[in-house]
Amino acid sequence: MTIALKGRTAVAGGWVAHQVEGDLRAPALLLLPGQANSHQWWTAVRPLLTGRFFTVTFDYRGTGGSAWSAADGPDWTARLFADDAAAVLRAVGRDSAYVYGTSMGGRIAQELAINYPGLVRRLVLACTSPGGGPATERGNDVRRPLADPDPAKRHRALVDLFYTPEWTRARGGYEQVPAHLLGDRSMPPEARRRHLRLSAGHDAAGRLHQVQAPTLITHGDEDRLAPPVNAETLARLIPRSEVRIFSGGRHGFFDEFAEPATKTMTDFLAADQ
Repeated sequence: MTIALKGRTAVAGGWVAHQVEGDLRAPALLLLPGQANSHQWWTAVRPLLTGRFFTVTFDYRGTGGSAWSAADGPDWTARLFADDAAAVLRAVGRDSAYVYGTSMGGRIAQELAINYPGLVRRLVLACTSPGGGPATERGNDVRRPLADPDPAKRHRALVDLFYTPEWTRARGGYEQVPAHLLGDRSMPPEARRRHLRLSAGHDAAGRLHQVQAPTLITHGDEDRLAPPVNAETLARLIPRSEVRIFSGGRHGFFDEFAEPATKTMTDFLAADQ
């Protein structure tokens, strides 16, 4: 039975909007998007998954249809968002799931695997890092264009960080590219700041040895937002992990190269079925 439903999950301090799509009889696959993004992040990838998985997403606090207020705690953390993810899985009737986390979603996925080991059957981390001392952060040459006061220049810089020039040209240029990875425009400024602090404050490096789930780590070799050396760092820290690097891939490699990247991920998950 294939379904596509939306709902709400109660979490500490309020609720988050969740979305499920796929066959109820299929194994659950939780999809965790990047910073300042809602479930729309998965626009290009989700259709490749719903034939094999019961896909589960939710809108992070401050994004999409999820409730948020300034009184929702002084700080948001990857652990808090992992708690939200666990609540969503239980609300949709699943006591375990495969987990696919990208960018900031990969940080949240790490916390979910560490703190809820029974919930995570297999783990896939894409374009992310462990945080803390072992992580390799983006350079100022990346940060400066993203802080440019000209919104058009910021947009072009962000597109270039996510996608190759060939992909952008094929879609008619910077103003025509699909924007589902480029941030939820409905977010209040304070929510955006909280997401930034959450991502920057993540540090699971000293606890990643606690991850019990077999783990696949994927990355684009031209990623400047999360330098690809982080993939090898994660692999050293996570037991039973393996790495796949995509040639020519930038931060949005899993979206630009959706079919091969998704096949790599689903082949890894199939080993458990």
